[in-house]
Amino acid sequence: MATGTNIRTFVDGAWHDGDVPIMKAADHGSWLGSTVFDGARFFEGVTPDLHAHCARTNRSAEALMLSPSVATSDMVDIVQEGLKSYSKDSAVYIRPMYWGIGSGFSAIVPAQEPAGFAICLEEIPMADAQASTTLTRTQFRRPVLENAVVNAKAGCLYPNNARMLAEAQSRGFGNALAADALGNVAETATSNVFIVRDGEVFTPVPNGTFLAGITRARHITNMKADGIKVHETVLSFEDVAAADEVFLSGNMSKVTPVSAFDDIQYQTGPIARRVRDMYWDWALSA
Repeated sequence: MATGTNIRTFVDGAWHDGDVPIMKAADHGSWLGSTVFDGARFFEGVTPDLHAHCARTNRSAEALMLSPSVATSDMVDIVQEGLKSYSKDSAVYIRPMYWGIGSGFSAIVPAQEPAGFAICLEEIPMADAQASTTLTRTQFRRPVLENAVVNAKAGCLYPNNARMLAEAQSRGFGNALAADALGNVAETATSNVFIVRDGEVFTPVPNGTFLAGITRARHITNMKADGIKVHETVLSFEDVAAADEVFLSGNMSKVTPVSAFDDIQYQTGPIARRVRDMYWDWALSA
């Protein structure tokens, strides 16, 4: 655990203990929401796919018309330096982030200057290996590139996810299964989704409406290497209801089995357990 706190902040070229202020009131990110971030994990002494998460942070910044100022390799080094204050037994959520500072054309476009940059390290426990969740449909849909920056992990996208979650929780469910603009299954409010049918795995094909996660890609690679057939395809809500297993993929918990979708019940199945085991085996041996 970091000295005196479970949060550390890197800003203005140095690490600080605690949750320190990073933005000013007139920063573009404060009043117009030009913020991007990413989320990586430190657990059991490893940081799986950290380089990929840092690289995506820079791509997200560019998608939001921000000028990233920290090279991916330097970002990785900064994170690793900050993690030295935590024990190997700690579970830490790693959030590198950028935000707009000055304003450009019509005050709406971020200024063409280096964006603000910070990294937040926060101790957040990994979910228990037996943890699961429940899903319900939501009235809210994932946007498309023509009306939102879905090619970035941008803070401005998350109010839509928040109202999905609030709707699901008001019905007694743990998460919401959202559709894309055409009504096909896209993802949940917090993670990518996989279903299993007759021993084969199916997941929505990336179509520009949702962020196809780094952990999602890792699971697909691991499953294919293990001989499991994986199909990236168009899925309907009826496909999910007819599945033998459903599980979610996200960086916070890596693998989360689904125990119910509306009134359909599922058991945690062998594929979800195998995917979790493979991820941990890969992460600890990489």
